[in-house]
Amino acid sequence: MVKTKLQQVRMEKGLSQDEFAKMVGMTQSNYSRKENGLAKFTMPEWKRMARELNVPLEELDAPEESQIFIFNDQATGNVNSVVNYNIPLSIWENQQKYTRKLEEENAQLKEKIERLEK
Repeated sequence: MVKTKLQQVRMEKGLSQDEFAKMVGMTQSNYSRKENGLAKFTMPEWKRMARELNVPLEELDAPEESQIFIFNDQATGNVNSVVNYNIPLSIWENQQKYTRKLEEENAQLKEKIERLEK
């Protein structure tokens, strides 16, 4: 979890939320909301935090705000273009749950059909 990694690195460096918030130019309450996932850090804030903590950005696990899907779109026939679709994670997770539910229902219906055909 992103917040846990950031929090862990901050604490390993011996910094309180208040101290670290001042280092990265925000109030403690604003930083707290962001660290606890109630608001999002911007990419410049992620970069500033990595710099102040003296760690690579990847170590803080800066979040992707959405899943990116790349589709080859050949709708025009001759042109092969790449289209990026940004889907918020909450929608992606809900779609995964719904897909699993449909797959389960599909398997149950197949079993019923097989029993009826016997």
